Amino acid sequence: MLNIGWATRDFTPDRPALLQGQMHNRVATEALDPLTLTCMAIEGDGDCALLISADMPFCDESLHAEVRRRLAALLPEVPADKIVMNATHTHTSLVYMGEFYPHPGGEVMTGQECFDLIAEKAVEVAEAAWQARAPHNIARGFGHAVVAHNRRACYTDGHAQMYGSTNQPDFDWIEGYEDHSVDMLFTWDAAGKLDGMLVNVPCPSQVDEHLYQFSADYWHEVRQELRTRFGEGLFVLAQCGAGGDQSPHFMLYGAQEEEMRKRRGVSERQEIALRVADAVSRALACTEPETGDTPFAHAVRNVGLARRSVSKAERDWAAAECANYTAAHGSDSWWPQRLQMVVDQYEGRLTPGPHPTEVHVLRIGDAVLATNPFELYTDYGLRIKARSAAAQTIVAQIVGGTGWYLPTERAVAGGSYGAMPAVCKVGPEGGRQLVEVTLEMIVEVLKSVVTR
Repeated sequence: MLNIGWATRDFTPDRPALLQGQMHNRVATEALDPLTLTCMAIEGDGDCALLISADMPFCDESLHAEVRRRLAALLPEVPADKIVMNATHTHTSLVYMGEFYPHPGGEVMTGQECFDLIAEKAVEVAEAAWQARAPHNIARGFGHAVVAHNRRACYTDGHAQMYGSTNQPDFDWIEGYEDHSVDMLFTWDAAGKLDGMLVNVPCPSQVDEHLYQFSADYWHEVRQELRTRFGEGLFVLAQCGAGGDQSPHFMLYGAQEEEMRKRRGVSERQEIALRVADAVSRALACTEPETGDTPFAHAVRNVGLARRSVSKAERDWAAAECANYTAAHGSDSWWPQRLQMVVDQYEGRLTPGPHPTEVHVLRIGDAVLATNPFELYTDYGLRIKARSAAAQTIVAQIVGGTGWYLPTERAVAGGSYGAMPAVCKVGPEGGRQLVEVTLEMIVEVLKSVVTR
């Protein structure tokens, strides 16, 4: 058995706030559904972890550091680097970094106010989960649910485009693989009651990414459906798997899918929830709690990954786009600022070294959970899973930092948003480094429990 505790908190604001996720300002004045934080505390074999899942676009380094700082006073027995936050990557959650968009004034919450709200609730949920620790049995599960679709269309001239049209003569193919796996970890309390589950879907939660309302997107419906099936008090730790080039939006078959949803009387988000819950149900139907000792280990490594290089053509495009955008919209938002950084890097005014990256690998029974801070292209996650020595490998992205996109070589060759240097701090060389580091750490945690 492991000592496991669960907790959840609502951090939906009661005032208007800016929404993160697009190039333009959006202010939400109401919630479509709650924004939540869920924490799973794990203790065993002299090691521990506090896994915090947040309905946010990302959990940057400053937020991570603040949550760790505040928890140090409350939970001194938990090392700071054992506290891990992941984002579900919804585009309808709070802007808590002031430099992303110009503040509209009035009663709209400032970035600092949002930052403090999230940090306060994250600390609260983590402390509650840690204090709720009690003996639990666990088991892992695996299934499939069609949620993710590769969102990069490629054309006969070699270029690619995120959400590019597939209904034109020069459309050639969809750039990459689509991962429909669903990784799961289940927990049962000492009385044998299923009380929580980690569910990892390699797709951002961005069905309704253009809303002007607070929303957890499809994870809200997933939680509702799972609680309907398995109990109202069920805790669900939501994770986004490696899906930097994935989206719930259809590049093909969109009209047919919409027609079938109308026949069934469900929304796109409800359809996703049914698919994920069906995968969970099928896994649970043939899964029993593991009895006896459960090995646990939590390794953390800080590495420097190779930066994304900038070509002259990319520099020239960024300079032109920056000038055009600034003339039309001003220079106060994140997009022209990132474009200017590309120009500065190429011209030598900005010389960043290797990108500091925090990587976690946890062994939980015979499964491992590996994290990274990027919008990690699916190919990298698949390389880790395919070569891993563990019985099951779960890869979680957007964990403990804002690494932006980490594209593959073919994506860089195709260009377009999601592969250009303005939104990529690390390039394919760094992606290969990340894969090798993660695999080394997996071997380490599998050995450490045996030798400890």
